[in-house]
Amino acid sequence: MSEEGVIEERPERSPGVKLLFVGLIAAVLIVPLMLVWALVYDRQNQAETAQSSIVDGWGGSQTIAGPMISVPYTTTEEQATEVDGKVTTRTVEVERTLYLSPVSNDVETAIDPKPKKRSIYQTVVYNADVKGKAQFALPADLERFGIDADSLQWDQAQLRVGISDARGLTEGGKLLANGEALLLRPGRGPAATGGQGFFAFLNWTGEGDLTVDYEFGLRGNQSLNLVPRGGRTTWAVNSTWPSPNFHGSFGTDESDVSDNGFTASWLVDKLALGQPPVSTTDYGPPQIDTSGRGYSSSESYQGESASSGESRVISVDLIEPVDLYSKVDRSVKYGFLFIGFTFLAYFLFDIVGGARVASAEYLLTGAGLVLFFVLLLAFSEVIGFTLAYVTASAATIGLLAAYSAAVLASRKRAMFMGALLVGLYALLFVLLNLEGLSLLIGSMMLFAALAGVMYATRNVDWSSVGRPAKAQAEMPA
Repeated sequence: MSEEGVIEERPERSPGVKLLFVGLIAAVLIVPLMLVWALVYDRQNQAETAQSSIVDGWGGSQTIAGPMISVPYTTTEEQATEVDGKVTTRTVEVERTLYLSPVSNDVETAIDPKPKKRSIYQTVVYNADVKGKAQFALPADLERFGIDADSLQWDQAQLRVGISDARGLTEGGKLLANGEALLLRPGRGPAATGGQGFFAFLNWTGEGDLTVDYEFGLRGNQSLNLVPRGGRTTWAVNSTWPSPNFHGSFGTDESDVSDNGFTASWLVDKLALGQPPVSTTDYGPPQIDTSGRGYSSSESYQGESASSGESRVISVDLIEPVDLYSKVDRSVKYGFLFIGFTFLAYFLFDIVGGARVASAEYLLTGAGLVLFFVLLLAFSEVIGFTLAYVTASAATIGLLAAYSAAVLASRKRAMFMGALLVGLYALLFVLLNLEGLSLLIGSMMLFAALAGVMYATRNVDWSSVGRPAKAQAEMPA
């Protein structure tokens, strides 16, 4: 204050200093954006926990293996022992198991999906009807596999079918061997399903061909997998679920997906399996690359036979049509661009258009932009992603456009800010739905924005204090 009591006005900050302050405020807003991202992650974990509780007792992701025949046999081996520094060799009789895969296995599966909901969370479970016909024949050159046919104990032969989660088995299972119904017993499934499943004692001596017809109902959730074995495996699947995902070791031979459901079929030849039809060790669980479900090759099965190698698998997933948490997570990653473009528009109105925008006004506007993502997450869990996006963006645009009318002291400028936000939110929606082109569209948008800023500020003296009069006249009020 001067001696006459007149308040002296502080010189206005230069455009360069203003730009620095805007950048610092934008950097501060990264913190709430990261907190929103953490909130999305937390809600996603809560949803997965809730979905797991919904399917408790129903049956998990299911893997089918078999049928296969196991026959114990005796053989002799030489064992070396060392006593007092002397190595002695002796011949001992040991018991091993022969695992015989089918010559052909034709499987048909009808999947009946059932969406189940609890509170705001939903997941999909299914009932599957599995039918198949397998043909078995003992190789004529069995001795070449190191097995003496006379040592096979056919009176202890078993026919085994593997189900990874036996809780999902329902009544009505059947096993027919050459037309003869077999008594089903629980357990003793192949190693590919962790020993779970069912089996039956088999009246077959290895002479001639054996035809096995099987049928059972199965309950599961989200995915169904088949472990092919033997000379030739075919699998035909149909369902009314409109959003399948086919993956695994083998691609489909035919598939048709529509809004009314899907059909798919596979044909796997023995040469593609990389496994002999006759083995003295059972092949272990497949590695199913679906996060949180299936088996990992690192798991071990402690059963009647140690797993040797990893099984290959065909997989069908019943995926949710819209993964809202994934889309919200991706939208949060674009949050800084929203803040940047909005702040940039305010900044240009400030240094070129003559409007004064205070730091607190930048901060409040940024808070409104961050709040959009919280609204999007909250509404998405209740009304779906698309409708939630429209609702949250409309609320945010209305709020910030009204606030801009006061900050920029002009309705025309507020309408410009509203139009800018409408364009940004529309563009983000396109980016979220065109994932493959998101980088191209985003880079073009940034280039256009940079070109516009360079043109609008071409006459600004960044180091001067106050605005050039010429620059003020370039932007209409």
